[in-house]
Amino acid sequence: MIIVTGTIAYDYIMDFPGKFGDHIMADKIHKLNVSFNVNKFERRCGGVAGNISYNLGLLDTHHTLFSYAGKDFEEYKKHLKKTGINTKNVLIDHKLNSATGFVMADKNHNQIWGYFLGASLKNTNLPIKTIVKKGDFVFAGPTGTKATMSTVRKCVKLGTNFMFDPGFIITDTKDSDLEYGVRHASIIFGNDYEITLVKRRVKNWKSLFKNKIIVTTLGAKGSQIESNDGLIKIRPVKSKKVVDPTGAGDAWRAGFLAGYERGFNLKTCGQMGSVVSTYAVENYGTQEHFFTLTQFKNRYRQNYHSMLNL
Repeated sequence: MIIVTGTIAYDYIMDFPGKFGDHIMADKIHKLNVSFNVNKFERRCGGVAGNISYNLGLLDTHHTLFSYAGKDFEEYKKHLKKTGINTKNVLIDHKLNSATGFVMADKNHNQIWGYFLGASLKNTNLPIKTIVKKGDFVFAGPTGTKATMSTVRKCVKLGTNFMFDPGFIITDTKDSDLEYGVRHASIIFGNDYEITLVKRRVKNWKSLFKNKIIVTTLGAKGSQIESNDGLIKIRPVKSKKVVDPTGAGDAWRAGFLAGYERGFNLKTCGQMGSVVSTYAVENYGTQEHFFTLTQFKNRYRQNYHSMLNL
């Protein structure tokens, strides 16, 4: 079973119709003071753990959502239950609000995020050992450096395989923490920018990457998966329309994990990730898309000319 940790959050999503680059002067970056008028604003259920759980639910993949949420979780809970997701292992802090993300995207799909961790800070205290069983796989999702690394260390102590996803904590993480996560993870996930930063900051990354699966998403260019068996390039799925890139990475993770849980080969896992991420970008928000298993399998077949046994 997959155990999904990380943030359960409400996202405030804004669209800026121009380009950030037109209003940010490189020679003045040291004293940046700029504002943007947006033409779209929405409040949506989000957070990395919540997004992944939602997509795993659509893919009928057995998993446990294991994270702290706040006193405002009831609306989110009802939303997840519509997809048949069991929330019994979501822990509630009755004093704090759930994590909250504020994101602004420009016309080129560049994003600027601000994040309040709220109740997710309690993930430092997640009792992993009460949930994990032999053979389980943990997604050590980003929840701030302290909580994320706490989950990583608990997995290492228990001998549990896990995916290390340092993207959202990389600016606040010591090199030693990055090295520790990379050393012990079974799978390392990030976009091309994040993986490049990991390589720059972890001096012995070449030796540590051996015997691991390294997943790198490349935006519109697709993705790639490196392992001892070589490099696999995953061709992107053509979108019907690109509405909002927010949540595409989380959707990709979910598709990959759904295949991984079923024991599929890495190429199939990556292609599943690509299909799910396309559904996400075609809708505004991270959990506004929907598909049946039949629809998913048909879209997979149409793009990769092979059948999936889900």
